[in-house]
Amino acid sequence: MTGRYEVAVPAGAALGEGPTWDPAAGRLLWTDILGSRLHTYDPASGRRTIRTTHQHVGAVKPRAGGGLVLNLRDGVGLLDADGGFRWLRHEPVPGRRANDAAVAPDGSLWAGTMRYDEAPGGGTLSRLAGDGSAEVILDDVAVSNGTGWSPDGTLMYYVDSPTRRVDVFDFSADGRASGRRPFVGIEDGAGFPDGLTVDADGCVWVALWDGAAVRRYTPAGVLDRQIDLPCPRVTACAFGGPDLTDLYVTTARVGLDAPHPTAGSLLVIPNAGQGLPQPAFAG
Repeated sequence: MTGRYEVAVPAGAALGEGPTWDPAAGRLLWTDILGSRLHTYDPASGRRTIRTTHQHVGAVKPRAGGGLVLNLRDGVGLLDADGGFRWLRHEPVPGRRANDAAVAPDGSLWAGTMRYDEAPGGGTLSRLAGDGSAEVILDDVAVSNGTGWSPDGTLMYYVDSPTRRVDVFDFSADGRASGRRPFVGIEDGAGFPDGLTVDADGCVWVALWDGAAVRRYTPAGVLDRQIDLPCPRVTACAFGGPDLTDLYVTTARVGLDAPHPTAGSLLVIPNAGQGLPQPAFAG
């Protein structure tokens, strides 16, 4: 079906990514990875801000104590409320950058990386605690992307885009993922799975890179809704707004010879469903 999308923020982002609702500030956060920019958008007032980061930024999330955590090219950094920056974990790897990230129910940050050339096995998925201690969960990733949890926190969904799958893990109360298995596969010609979010019904919404759509899959893995969009490179989605009913969607224009006018903008589908409150990073 064709959704009633609106352009929330007209922008020419090269690689828009990682929409995240910040409930304390009543705003949406998102990034332009290759533009090294952190965007904010307040839908109540329409106010927008742009902050340039000193390197490519894959994701941004609110922190429990105030400020933001950034998944950056050379590691994970903390941006304090007063604008000060410090590294939480600094581990540069030549040819590698950060990509998507998500905060687990226990407040840990699950941060993905990938090589610029997207070489298989060149990326990772790591779990970072609030004190900066880290554990590599997956060390053979190509393009680490969407990560999300079921409403009861017992399942974790994860995308390594070139696999064309959304996988699911069992997730324990102590923050451990195990039993990886396929949840859904994306058929040839429909694009590649990118970012994802999970709604209050346990359905998994997946953005389709080169698929010009966002799909919703039931907890049983059945496709029950598709929202077609005008630009092919749809990168990620998240619920936002005071009631978490509006679905915000980031897009990209990188690599497109004749991009649609909306490519690189932040889109919104009003009243698309009911989202889940997202935890803040414990650091």
